[in-house]
Amino acid sequence: MDNDLLNMTELSLESFTKELASPAPVPGGGGASALVGAVGISLGDMVGELTVGKKKYADVEDDIRGLMERAQSLREKLLGLVREDAEAFAPLAKAYRIPKDDPGRDEIMEDALRTACGAPMDIMRACGEALDIIEEFAKKGSKLAVSDAGCGAILCTAAMQAASLNIFINTASMKDRAYAKALEREREANDLLEKYTAKGNALFDEVKKKISG
Repeated sequence: MDNDLLNMTELSLESFTKELASPAPVPGGGGASALVGAVGISLGDMVGELTVGKKKYADVEDDIRGLMERAQSLREKLLGLVREDAEAFAPLAKAYRIPKDDPGRDEIMEDALRTACGAPMDIMRACGEALDIIEEFAKKGSKLAVSDAGCGAILCTAAMQAASLNIFINTASMKDRAYAKALEREREANDLLEKYTAKGNALFDEVKKKISG
């Protein structure tokens, strides 16, 4: 892996998207998901910034400040997961280059596939937490910024869905099908998708109704 890509979040948007469009194994869908999730929760935090200090929202200011602290921490976590996903995928990219007649290939591949599921699973969990936070921003934050909460919700929902595909493609490739089907992270992924896709879509509908009448 190019050492410069280990700090991918320090790249310009132009450089990051150029690498994303290249044949290089990273960044890929997992890193892109984490970045989109970070953008989504940043929009939630923006709602907070536009709410604090306003007399109209004085009674919820403490709640908003607490949400902002959580949002800022989550943004940093998701940005870190851009790099972590690349690091987790590196062993799998290497395993795919092992000749198929190598007797140790299957074991190495299984370990690499399991490792590669880790960061996308963390991305999904973080996006779920982000949606919970954005839901509160939408309820309590400035009505003038409610569209930003809606945008953030849709981005985090999409990021979660995208991250899940990076899990399922790896479990689908596992030789140990019993392990793949019973994998706790896979079950959790499905549960997260069901819960938070519904929540994200509901937030979008609610915000759209508020702003379009």
